[in-house]
Amino acid sequence: MQCHYCDRTATFAPEMGGVQVGLCDTHFRERFESFAESDALESLQRDLDAEKSE
Repeated sequence: MQCHYCDRTATFAPEMGGVQVGLCDTHFRERFESFAESDALESLQRDLDAEKSE
């Protein structure tokens, strides 16, 4: 699978709801840093903790 943002081979290819997006190392780090600076990471952690307890 190719990275969604460039021509490199995707290192990560998460899937959610039947949609899979490939990311190379560089773009994964960029997206993760952006994600970490927002409230989205905390929200995701709460969702995952809720799923664990169910």
